[in-house]
Amino acid sequence: MDTATKNILIIEDDQSIAQLQKDYLEISGYTVTVAGNGPEGLKAMEKTDFHLVILDIMLPGMDGFEVLKTIREQELLPVLLVSARGEELYKIKGLGLGADDYITKPFSSGELVARVKAHIQKFERMKERFGNEAEKRSLQIRGLEIEKEARRVLMNGREILLPQKEFELLLFLFQHPGRVFSKEELFERIWGLDATGDISTVTVHIARIRDKIEENPSKPQYIGTVWGSGYKFLA
Repeated sequence: MDTATKNILIIEDDQSIAQLQKDYLEISGYTVTVAGNGPEGLKAMEKTDFHLVILDIMLPGMDGFEVLKTIREQELLPVLLVSARGEELYKIKGLGLGADDYITKPFSSGELVARVKAHIQKFERMKERFGNEAEKRSLQIRGLEIEKEARRVLMNGREILLPQKEFELLLFLFQHPGRVFSKEELFERIWGLDATGDISTVTVHIARIRDKIEENPSKPQYIGTVWGSGYKFLA
């Protein structure tokens, strides 16, 4: 991988920590931009195409979770959360909001660089495999085909009838392979309602979709459950 062409954004309010991370990554050949708070980081993303974001949770004002939600509404790229808080609750929340990884401070320079490299490579392999799905009229993987304009789903050439919301939910997950979405986020994205509503409908719809497209719904090959976090399309 040509790291010299990879742009990394660090959103971290502690300048000494940010500088250490920047030094580690630049020594490894990455181009690094540092932002001291959430709004500054989001503004930087409007000007530069980044390949990965390293995001601190405990930011002043707009915290890392809020920044992550905003990024996920606008961009599809790896986001690594970092925090001195190692509690499982923080990890579950971060991964549920769409983070790709969670690193607890303090961590070694080698661990940081290794995780950055691994996530960028994984993301690029995924892009090569799926291409620009948003531009394709027909999406296909392992016998599952979705015809977006015709709103048809086929499994090994046989049409599967899905109601509107089941179709939209399957299509949304398909177009974001590997990303974990919480029930609340899926509820907001597909139903367009506030997440304080009845999110159990997401579980019901996922179960119905699995019954129709999975050979063995108890061992899904397409829509996976990430316990404590949500669901993802298995790339």
